[in-house]
Amino acid sequence: MTDEKSLGTRAGQPYIDGVELLEREREVDVLGSAAAQVAAGGQGAGFALTGDSGAGKSALVDAVYADARGLRVLRTHCDPLFTPRPLGPFRDLAHVPGLEDVGRRDDALLPEVCEQVFDVLRQQPTLLVVEDVHWVDAASVDVLRFLARRIETMPMLLLVTYRDTEIGPRHAARPLLGDLATLDGLSTLQLAPLSVDAVKRLAHDTALDATRVHAVTGGNPFFVTQVVKEPGLPMPSSVRDAILARVVDVPTEDFEVLQLVATAPDRLDDRVLPRLGVDLPTLRRLDDTGLLSRTETGIVFRHELARLALESTIPPGGGSRLHGRLLEALELVEPREPALLTHHAVLARDSARAATYAREAAADAIRAGAHSEAGRFFEIALEHLDQATPGDRAELLLALSYQQYMTSRLEEAIGNARATFALWQEAGDDAGLADAHAAVAIYEYYNARRREAESHLDQAAAIATEAGSRLAYGHARTTRAYLAYMRSDAGLTLDCLRQVGDVIDEEPEDFLKLRRRVIDDAHALVGGDDAARSRLVDHMEAARAHGFDELASTVYSNLANLDVEHGRYRAAERVLEESLPFTFERDIPICRHWQTGVRTRLQFVRGHWNAALEDASSVLDARGMPFATLWPHLVTGLVPLRRGDEAPLSEIDDAWALAERLDEPLRRLAVLAALAEVVWMTERADPRVSEYAVAQLPVLGTAPGAGWAAGNLAVWLRRIGLPIELPAEVAEPFRLSLEGQHAEAAAWWHLTGDPFAEAMAWSDSPRAEDRVRGVTQLDKLGAIGTADRLRVALRQEGLATVPQRPRESTRANPGGLTNRQLDVARLVARGLSNNEIANRLYISPKTADHHVSAILAKLELPNRRAVVVQADELGLA
Repeated sequence: MTDEKSLGTRAGQPYIDGVELLEREREVDVLGSAAAQVAAGGQGAGFALTGDSGAGKSALVDAVYADARGLRVLRTHCDPLFTPRPLGPFRDLAHVPGLEDVGRRDDALLPEVCEQVFDVLRQQPTLLVVEDVHWVDAASVDVLRFLARRIETMPMLLLVTYRDTEIGPRHAARPLLGDLATLDGLSTLQLAPLSVDAVKRLAHDTALDATRVHAVTGGNPFFVTQVVKEPGLPMPSSVRDAILARVVDVPTEDFEVLQLVATAPDRLDDRVLPRLGVDLPTLRRLDDTGLLSRTETGIVFRHELARLALESTIPPGGGSRLHGRLLEALELVEPREPALLTHHAVLARDSARAATYAREAAADAIRAGAHSEAGRFFEIALEHLDQATPGDRAELLLALSYQQYMTSRLEEAIGNARATFALWQEAGDDAGLADAHAAVAIYEYYNARRREAESHLDQAAAIATEAGSRLAYGHARTTRAYLAYMRSDAGLTLDCLRQVGDVIDEEPEDFLKLRRRVIDDAHALVGGDDAARSRLVDHMEAARAHGFDELASTVYSNLANLDVEHGRYRAAERVLEESLPFTFERDIPICRHWQTGVRTRLQFVRGHWNAALEDASSVLDARGMPFATLWPHLVTGLVPLRRGDEAPLSEIDDAWALAERLDEPLRRLAVLAALAEVVWMTERADPRVSEYAVAQLPVLGTAPGAGWAAGNLAVWLRRIGLPIELPAEVAEPFRLSLEGQHAEAAAWWHLTGDPFAEAMAWSDSPRAEDRVRGVTQLDKLGAIGTADRLRVALRQEGLATVPQRPRESTRANPGGLTNRQLDVARLVARGLSNNEIANRLYISPKTADHHVSAILAKLELPNRRAVVVQADELGLA
């Protein structure tokens, strides 16, 4: 009973027996308000609390019971008997004056009992709780319906609880539930399973994986709390005992069917039931246990813990026999499901079939864009590959390595691909060996080891040439062309592409042809051929149509990267809005890692610094390609520096070390510009800037597409006062600044959408009013550290009207939006309503409204219309 429980609240959250009633706040509030209304002499109300066993119905009643001030509390239960006692719940109220003889008088008619109960309960404000109505008797249903239909005329809060899964269409309680669902003053509260977040809160003091606990328990509060109470056990004894109690009287042959269902964790397919000898009477008997449910295509346990409980009853050695039966039955139905067949073949200890079906399942997973699962299936195939030839094992290992690469497991991918070298040699397959070297090269390059990558590609080409394998040679040279393009080596890029063209003339493989076109047009776009961009978009669509996931995502990555590199910021945003979801849809974490790194840089130049830091942190913290971390390192160092906070400048040193390993002009120039900015801000000498950058600017600046990066470095070197020799090609806004056309440069940056560059262009001007304007814009952006550096210079020059440092409370904060807030803000800028935003972003309208309020507060704007008007200035257009 509740009076024996310890109930309280902490920070407004109800607890019972020290267990938090998570995600039941709404129900507690609703019932508490109704109880208070009844206690105050107001209108009565009735509620049905429904949910599966363990959903928290009794705990919720306890919470209401404990807080039922001013109410007479009557709590009773229905009986779990084969034949319930007539009026059993009301017989148990014999201690209530006036109800002593209810159900005990042989001459009492049911209408008289109804009137008797009604007369007693309406005499004073009352909370009547009737639990477990799924076991109710028909007479009690009639009394409850009588009370429910008069609930508004009596000071009573009626609560009934039941398991909806145990009330069929002909159940005695069905008419009562119909009343509760339709009559005024009556409501039904469905208790949903707990969310993963709630499970995390319950399991916070344990080492349990909350996501796994949620998956196993289905979010059932009772099961979750039992698991949390015994975190070291694979199966809490209390849960297991509760489940097995339901099957004590199940006949042996039916019990074996339950064990068969337990060996099918997804479902026992309807199509195999006849082949297993499971008939309709058997299913009816099993349904009575209350343990089973069904999907559209089969039978399942209602909870994973129920399945595990039944599985635990399978004797040693019996599991493989049961899995074997299911495997043979499933092999006879079409279409076959390789993943399911793999599961049962493994547990049936049939290695040959396990290896065969695992390969088929991996192929299915790849087609579905489930590369993580594909990798796991290849691992299963390898584990069960008995008496395989070296070539078979090498083929599987290389396939596994590619899936590990796709899912950001680079070191494992490199290790497995390398492990195939000896196997290919043992098999005498030089073409396979060449392909393996080419694969390792890709993985090593993204692991930021260019020299190792180039060495493997040279070996791959040599082996393929000696073996006469033109296709293997073509793949190796295509990758070599890609690395040359990334290093801005135009001559080698074109030479490799010409060699690949010769291979395609002999062996026109679709993938090789398309990959060659991608690299050719990416190289052309870097070199200034603007028409190449639309061709790259066509290649991306072709790659998606052919199912070449990695190639399609590579096109996206290069498009976004080059758009940011060359100042096409709005175009880059559109690409990333499409490409990042693609990496989720097709399960390509390695490409998502790179593209998030590109978005880090984009948010940085757009002035969205909180979002940039958010992206940078996710890239640096995640397992992925070191190649992608250059800009996240730079952003992590530069944003605090510009804001005037303590800056982790070691991050920029890390970016320099990475640029050294990659040895690519565009990346070197980017890091050198960041180092120059640090020198300008701190006034501390750095030979990498004063010596190396000055000497290498004219050399690095000759690389194709380097006009932007070289111009940026040149401007920072000019600010420091170092002598510079400009390369022939410098991007327009930097050329304007270097030629003293500061207003024109600022206007250019304003149109492009780089507020920091715009402010710095004004600050470079010799005119005092322009420099003051630059400081003001930097303050508005939140670049207080940079503005302070300029304030000092202005005062040293004797300028009397230097803008004061803004107070924290008066700063606008366009750089303070998170990535999610930016998503919402862009849609607000397009004029979308909260409902439209919610539909577009898959969030609730209430959540959208909260985001809009936060955005307006951060931007210090009065309304949504102001966001629309200032969208361009805020970088939201």
